[in-house]
Amino acid sequence: MKLFSFLFISIIFLTVIISSNKIFAQQQDPYLPFAQVMPQPKGGLSEIYKNITYPDLAKRDGIEGKVYLLVYINENGNVDKVKVIKSLGGGCDEAAIKGIKSVKFTPAENKGVPVKVKLSLAITFKLQ
Repeated sequence: MKLFSFLFISIIFLTVIISSNKIFAQQQDPYLPFAQVMPQPKGGLSEIYKNITYPDLAKRDGIEGKVYLLVYINENGNVDKVKVIKSLGGGCDEAAIKGIKSVKFTPAENKGVPVKVKLSLAITFKLQ
């Protein structure tokens, strides 16, 4: 009876471990935090800024500063998602996201193979 109880508890324990490993594997982010060759906006950062219009609300209220973004770039160099890390407000966040989404990036690479990565970018808003 003790052997049966021990085996039963062992099977339950192993089942829990295997299940938790499957859940952990599913939760892993497919976007790498860095790569050997990081993505670059085609045309450089100036290409992003060409596609950003300073929001009227931000101009009127004199809002200046930086919007910090986390940009998810796939293995084709396309922007899949953008998260605002630090907001500036006044419509600047939305303008920055629109500018980044309008640009294609060179894909990131590890050992010559294109990979998905997360890229941190700061977009500066400065009134003239």
